[in-house]
Amino acid sequence: MTGTATALRHIENERTIITEWRFKPGDNTGWHRHAHDYAVVPLVDGRLKLIDKTGESFAELRRGVTYYRAAGVEH
Repeated sequence: MTGTATALRHIENERTIITEWRFKPGDNTGWHRHAHDYAVVPLVDGRLKLIDKTGESFAELRRGVTYYRAAGVEH
C-alpha cells in the first residue's frame, strides 16, 4: 500500500523525529514499521482505522489526548 496522507517533517536528528501528518478522508500512511518509540497528539477528534498482521481495529482519537507506542509497531 502506498500512503496518501501528507507528512510534514518538523525535526529529524539522531535522537528525535517529529512529523505532522495531514489526512483527508480515506487517506493512509501506507504499511510501515516504527523504528523509534513514538507519541501521537491528535489535532482533531476522529476515528482511526488500523490494519496490522492480526486484522483491522479502530481507535477513537480525541483532540489533544496524546498516546504512546513503543518501537517495532508495524501497521
